[in-house]
Amino acid sequence: MSNHFPVDRALFDDVMVPNYAPSAVIPVRGQGSRVWDQQDNEYVDFAGGIAVNCLGHCHPALVGALKEQSEKIWHLSNVMTNEPALRLAKKLVDNTFADKVYFANSGAESNEAALKLARRWALEVHGSDKSQIIAFKQGFHGRTFFTVTVGGQAAYSDGFGPKPGDIVHAEYNNLDSVKALISDKTCAIMIEPLQGEGGLISPTDEFIKGVRELCDQHNALLIFDEIQTGVGRLGHLYAYMDLGVTPDILTTAKALGGGFPIGAMITTTDIAKHLKLGSHGSTYGGNPLACAVGEAAFDTVNTPEVLNGVKAKAKLYVDGLNAINAKYNVFSEIRGKGLLIGAVLTEEYKGRAKDFLIAAMAEGVMTLIAGANIIRFAPSLVIPDEDIAEGLSRFEKAVAKLAS
Repeated sequence: MSNHFPVDRALFDDVMVPNYAPSAVIPVRGQGSRVWDQQDNEYVDFAGGIAVNCLGHCHPALVGALKEQSEKIWHLSNVMTNEPALRLAKKLVDNTFADKVYFANSGAESNEAALKLARRWALEVHGSDKSQIIAFKQGFHGRTFFTVTVGGQAAYSDGFGPKPGDIVHAEYNNLDSVKALISDKTCAIMIEPLQGEGGLISPTDEFIKGVRELCDQHNALLIFDEIQTGVGRLGHLYAYMDLGVTPDILTTAKALGGGFPIGAMITTTDIAKHLKLGSHGSTYGGNPLACAVGEAAFDTVNTPEVLNGVKAKAKLYVDGLNAINAKYNVFSEIRGKGLLIGAVLTEEYKGRAKDFLIAAMAEGVMTLIAGANIIRFAPSLVIPDEDIAEGLSRFEKAVAKLAS
């Protein structure tokens, strides 16, 4: 078959389902926190593949693990186990509250497993009445039909027919709204320990601890969705470690593979035993290739140097963004934690986050948005300080153009 046809943005519209509207820029290679497109234009990457590329592009530890494993064995199915899966599971267990691990391919699948486990646990321990799931408005948990319904943005779940039932939504950082919904019929509360897509909202101490207490009072499981906050993103291996709250089930993906698709659900032995033989599964979940890369990413991130470095780099971002704002007055606040940062636009620039993203791209820096009013930054956890400075300098040029 001939490959002699232009591979450009127009081809996307020709061959792809129209659920995305990607940039005209097509990156072809990356190194560290720099990316080059088809025309060899260079960009500083402050987007990190949406908090996935925790070690930037083509990190030697990940490339090495991929090459080595690719010449050993790729896939077996779960009729057999494999060494990389067992090694990564052991490291997850040894470094967290959990005793048991279930591997999937993505965040949504990890959340799907967590929700199914919670329902099965409740059924077997407490009976069929205990099936209510409480989640939060503006929360995001994935795009499968169960997870998108648990997610708190109806626009994503409307229009696909009848939704999974017994799912209700409280307000983030409003403990009274949780109290109004919870009862002994609640089987689980699913929450992000920092709302990502919903606007980079950090939980108050009183709220997150209060949610844990309510779960305990009503024999409900607390599920932490750490898809975006986990694997060092906020300056700790997992966000729960800095909140003084331990969940019953935790989900992790995105950065877990450093760019290679992998997800995991982790929990205690007592809860895990309810996913009995044959009750849940995944063809690719825990495949040796993904787990070998995941192990390399985990080992590289889970060091004091990298985790403490996140806090130091976060300060460079916050200080840099505040300095830009002192000149142009476009942000009402800089929020988030660690290297998950949101610059909230002022009333004057309301709804224009995408304009800032496009302007930044034109200046050679890749950013993200979280809704229409927030520019989001989720760079590599090991982005060099000089790349932060260069990217912020380019970002300032974009801000200057929009603010003039």
